[in-house]
Amino acid sequence: MRYSAAGVAGLSLVTGFVSVSAEAQTAPTVSATAFNFNKTFSTMSLLKPITAAGTGKIAFLLPDTASSVRWVDFDAPYLKTAMLDAGVPASDIIVENALGSDTTMATQAQAAITAGAKVIGITSLDATAGDAIEKTAGAAGVKTLDYDRLNLGGSASVYVSFNNVKVGMLQGQGLVACIAKWHVKSPQVFELDGSPTDNNATLFAEGYNSVLKPLYSAHTYKKVGEQAVPNWNNLQGGTIFAEALTAHSNINAAVVANDGLDDSVVADLKEDGVKPFTFPTTGQDGTVQGMQDILTGYQCGSVYKPIFLEVQAAVAAALYLRAGLALPAGLVGTNVIDHSVTPGKDTAVNIPAVLETPTWVTTANIEKTVVADGFDKASAICNGIGKACKQFGVH
Repeated sequence: MRYSAAGVAGLSLVTGFVSVSAEAQTAPTVSATAFNFNKTFSTMSLLKPITAAGTGKIAFLLPDTASSVRWVDFDAPYLKTAMLDAGVPASDIIVENALGSDTTMATQAQAAITAGAKVIGITSLDATAGDAIEKTAGAAGVKTLDYDRLNLGGSASVYVSFNNVKVGMLQGQGLVACIAKWHVKSPQVFELDGSPTDNNATLFAEGYNSVLKPLYSAHTYKKVGEQAVPNWNNLQGGTIFAEALTAHSNINAAVVANDGLDDSVVADLKEDGVKPFTFPTTGQDGTVQGMQDILTGYQCGSVYKPIFLEVQAAVAAALYLRAGLALPAGLVGTNVIDHSVTPGKDTAVNIPAVLETPTWVTTANIEKTVVADGFDKASAICNGIGKACKQFGVH
């Protein structure tokens, strides 16, 4: 299925009533604090009555190991922890990584269905493949959940992610603040976008362009170029940026979609002899390398997304779906996603959503965010850059 550019980019948050299936059963009573998720996963045990109300396996299919370290280092272990803490038997937990292959993910999905999965959480590599998996699952009576990436035109019961337009806005605002702080004259900006098949990348770009376009229009900044990086490939991103810099030596700032891509950009800048705190760039994911690039003056900041919150929300939603229960208002609220697709004509599709809040991390709050949450260890961040850590109070 193909989607129009307008359909893919036309995501907006709206307020409305979250519909509930007429088949939904009455849910067992759980504590009102069950959805106050935290870094210790302590509230997951409060969902054990919901776990007990359902049977069957829960599968989560993650996309790759290249787009971000998060999928292996955080999502996979967090998902298992959250399900175990909620009382899901280890034998009912499936967490797989497709290693960047649509075919592999489809095979994993079919294997999960055959093994008795009642719910499959999908982080699609692209909408076409994700849509096919959701159709296959639906035909087998298996419910699906869009995890982190919205599968446009799919048939998932709920979408769990972060507010991805807000992610992009934080990047744009962070770049603007950094350009001023680093005294960059006549900003000449290059935009290095994420994968064109990942709807999140579209939303990130929507967010940072909402900040930057007025500055371009006012001729305060100049947009030198923009290019997407297929499959979030970091090496390819570095090559794209190096070629752009060669073609346009006046580029002196860049909005970059995530930390992995930005580290490749930083490598290009260092190779060209660019000095610290002179060429602002952005990132996302709160990685150790991103924090090092921030502290050493090559990255303005990174959007930190507390993945443990997203994971627990996704597992909670999966437990309700597994039990055939209505998604509670305390979990999904009334935010829905409204998107238009074009399988012949545009149609509006609303899906219940859980959207967590991202945070912009700079030298000023590394210690209070990624380190305090145990997301990154200070020892790892400061390895080889002790002087910079001491300067900015990271220890």
